[in-house]
Amino acid sequence: MLLKELISHIESLAPPGIAWENDNIGLQVGASDTKLSNILLALDINREVLKQAITKNCNLIFTHHPFLFKPLKKIDISKDPKSQIVEELIINKISLYSAHTNLDFIKNGVSYELANRLKLNNIRFLEVSKSNQYKLVVFVPEKFLDKVSEAVFKSGGGIIGEYSNCSYRLIGAGTFRGSENSNPAIGKKNKFETVNEIRLETIVEKWNLSKVISSLIKAHPYEEPAYDVYPLENHNVNFGFGAVGELQKSMTQKEFLAFVIGQLKLKNLRFANGKPGKVKKVAVCGGSGSELLGSAVFTGADAFITSDIKYHTFQDAENKILLIDAGHYETEIHVLNYVKNYLNKLIASTGENISVYKYTGTTNPVKFYNN
Repeated sequence: MLLKELISHIESLAPPGIAWENDNIGLQVGASDTKLSNILLALDINREVLKQAITKNCNLIFTHHPFLFKPLKKIDISKDPKSQIVEELIINKISLYSAHTNLDFIKNGVSYELANRLKLNNIRFLEVSKSNQYKLVVFVPEKFLDKVSEAVFKSGGGIIGEYSNCSYRLIGAGTFRGSENSNPAIGKKNKFETVNEIRLETIVEKWNLSKVISSLIKAHPYEEPAYDVYPLENHNVNFGFGAVGELQKSMTQKEFLAFVIGQLKLKNLRFANGKPGKVKKVAVCGGSGSELLGSAVFTGADAFITSDIKYHTFQDAENKILLIDAGHYETEIHVLNYVKNYLNKLIASTGENISVYKYTGTTNPVKFYNN
């Protein structure tokens, strides 16, 4: 399997278009036509991760956090640690790929895996994304409807939540008159024609729009297919921020705090007391998600788990919701389990002999001091 083939599968799972605009995701170092040997997964890359990749004969390192987030002004391999890692990657012919906020905002991504780790049921997005879809309308002769709609669906159109191939169809009549230079698929040039057509409507995510239109035009019988594109303000149920679900059994605040420490294997955590009563409904956001506090309160969650919480945010939450800072690394690392399972299933379907490893150490820069 070539790296570019693997990237195509990863990016169909976690589309780059859903990532934050300034997020530097994708191939960081390497060549897309590299034939893969083995793969190492880590939240970040450092020298120890690189050593383990070399030991395990991995020529791809997959990280959640982009290694090259800001542009490098220079590559100084004598002094700069980042430059030295880039040099080592190139010397050892190891590629580096990162999926960051695009992996945050998908079902089964960072927050969903955190929710799974906490054994939540009925998991859904805490906030769904919006304003990233278009309605695509195309007018098709009846006998070509199946061919055109199949092309639209195969290229990524018509997905709403757990449903695919979604469309709406209306019967009508299309009219046209081809010029002397036209070559009409139906009727004759210089003659006014009326054709029974179907108005086919579907939803397309913005990052798939060009591909879907290209496939539509290729499948359509007309020289000049008529189609319309409408920007939508819809909430996109396919992608979102954070997650919320319910515990199987209610817990006291003390019981829940102990449960979180055990499930996430924490040394400690920070929290602000919530409202009186037991914890049943829980909101989460892997990584830095304190801006979702309002949504967690609004949705009726009894607790909200995230990281990098500021002092005044704890103040805002006090006596409203049990707010827990469980650590950035600790709330994100679990997504590598999902990535590993996904890649293993993909590789098994191809019959190739490629092993996927998780880094056995920790890349967490935060240490704890106990006196």
